[in-house]
Amino acid sequence: MKALIALCALLSYALTAQARLVLNDDEGRQLNLNAPAARIVSLAPHVTELLFDAGAGDKLVGTVEYSDYPPAARAVAVVGDHARLDVERIVALRPDLVVAWGGGNSPADIARLRRLGVPVFVIVPHRLDDVARHLELLGQLAGSAAAARPVAAAYRRELAALRKRYADRSPVTVFFQVWHTPLMTVGGDQLISEVIALCGGRNIFAGLRNLAPTVSVEAVLAADPELIVTGSEQPAAEVLANWRAWPQLRAVRTGQLAVIAPDDLHRATPRVLRGARALCETLEGARAARGKKVP
Repeated sequence: MKALIALCALLSYALTAQARLVLNDDEGRQLNLNAPAARIVSLAPHVTELLFDAGAGDKLVGTVEYSDYPPAARAVAVVGDHARLDVERIVALRPDLVVAWGGGNSPADIARLRRLGVPVFVIVPHRLDDVARHLELLGQLAGSAAAARPVAAAYRRELAALRKRYADRSPVTVFFQVWHTPLMTVGGDQLISEVIALCGGRNIFAGLRNLAPTVSVEAVLAADPELIVTGSEQPAAEVLANWRAWPQLRAVRTGQLAVIAPDDLHRATPRVLRGARALCETLEGARAARGKKVP
């Protein structure tokens, strides 16, 4: 009998150890969960989307404003926006996991949640490869790894195909406009800058380390990009109209002012490859327009 009890205890321990999750987040903090998370709060729209892609959408009990994709995300309770969280409401939802956006959420809010005993896992999307890695991590945390793995694998295949297709294209100088007043762009460490490089482009402000630096019109004029592009739902003729005041710019002379659907480029999810394809096609247009002039 004692042997049987000992064996049962050993099996019970083995099953518990198997269920326990020990993972490091992107800030190097270790997270310990006794079992996959069943009640998850997402603190960024792209995190919400990733959780759905990873097969864990049904475990979401809280999100932030603009978590609008997929449509099912709109039915989840909102706990503020990524920069202004309602910590009390998050705690009231009794989450066994909060997934935060490093660099986007307030470090003070994250620290407060941890002090209140809420498990927090921080992800930081720096590179296109991080999307697949984050899918797999979230699948592990939510117990939906079987659903997350094929999505991550499909993403890696498509990303590799795009890299191969555009690897030998001639470089195109690009100015990516994030905002017009003040004039803001993307630095070299921003995901969009990597998408530009993937397409055979050269971000004229890749040397800047800030993710979204403010620049001057004079600096853009000096760099004389072949393409000016922004993320917007509005036509380029409206969003980028101010650049027509500078006909000496190559992008203006050849009519290379373009817009890409913002969520396809601004969110570090599998949809970023849709934005990448659109941007790569736009760069192809800029290559074809070399030497031409818009009447």
